[in-house]
Amino acid sequence: MDQYVVFGNPIGHSKSPLIHRLFADQTGQQLEYNTLLAPLDDFSMCALGFFKQGSGANVTVPFKEEAYRLVGDGLTARAWRAGAVNTLTRLPDGSLQGDNTDGAGLVRDLTVNAGVELKGKRILLLGAGGAVRGVLEPLLAHEPASLVIANRTVEKAEQLAREFDDLGPVAASGFSWLEEPVDLIINATSASLAGEMPPIAASLIEPGVTVCYDMMYAKEPTPFCRWATEHGAAKVLDGLGMLAEQAAEAFFIWRGVRPDTGPVLDELRRQLARG
Repeated sequence: MDQYVVFGNPIGHSKSPLIHRLFADQTGQQLEYNTLLAPLDDFSMCALGFFKQGSGANVTVPFKEEAYRLVGDGLTARAWRAGAVNTLTRLPDGSLQGDNTDGAGLVRDLTVNAGVELKGKRILLLGAGGAVRGVLEPLLAHEPASLVIANRTVEKAEQLAREFDDLGPVAASGFSWLEEPVDLIINATSASLAGEMPPIAASLIEPGVTVCYDMMYAKEPTPFCRWATEHGAAKVLDGLGMLAEQAAEAFFIWRGVRPDTGPVLDELRRQLARG
C-alpha cells in the first residue's frame, strides 16, 4: 500500500492524517498516511530515508524551506515562487518533486467555499513571512486591483513587493500607514497564536463590504476574527478551510482525484468544537 506522511517538529497535533484518511475513504483510494517527527538538525536524511519506499509527503514547520532545498531542480513553478515546499512526490525515476499547495488552498477556500470574488478587488495582506510569500502568486493570478503587503518591518514587505511586482500591482506598507477601506484583509501574521491583534486601523473595514480572513484557526474565534466581526466585516473566515483545501490539492497531485472537502471540513469543525 502506498505510504504517505507529514513531516514536522512538533507534529503530534497535525490534522493531516485524519484529513487524508477521510479523503481516501471518500474516493476509494488505498493508502496509509501517518505523522513523522523529523529531527530538527537532519530533515534531509529523514526525508530521503522515507522516500526509499514512500510515495509522497506533506511538509510543515519548520521544514518547508529545507524541503525546497532538498529537491533542487525538481521544483514546480509555484514552489519556486513561494520559496518553500509543503508537498513532496516521488516520481517514477525515483527523483523528488517539490510543490507548494498553500496558495492554491487559500484561493480555493476564498473563491469556491466562501464565494469571494478576487478580480478587481483591493487586497491587504498582513505579514511578510513565508505564509505571505506562499500565497502571493495565486492571489495575483486573480487580477486584483491592488495588493498591499503590510508588515511591522516595512523592509521585508518591500522586498516581497519587488520580487512579485512582475505578476501584478503589489506594494508595501507599514501597519500604521493604512486607513482607507479595502475589500479583503488576510491576516498571515502569527499574532493570533499569541492572542494578539495586528496594529491596524478599524477604518480598513467597510461595514458590509470587507471580507476578513485569518490563516490561523482555533476552537474560539481568533482576536483578528473577533475584531473583524465587531467592526462589521461582511464575512469573517478562519484558516481551517485553507488547511483542508491545501491538503486536497496535495491529494490531487498524488492520486489524480480531487476529493470533496465539504464533509471533511464539517468533521474538522466538529472535532475542533469538541476540543
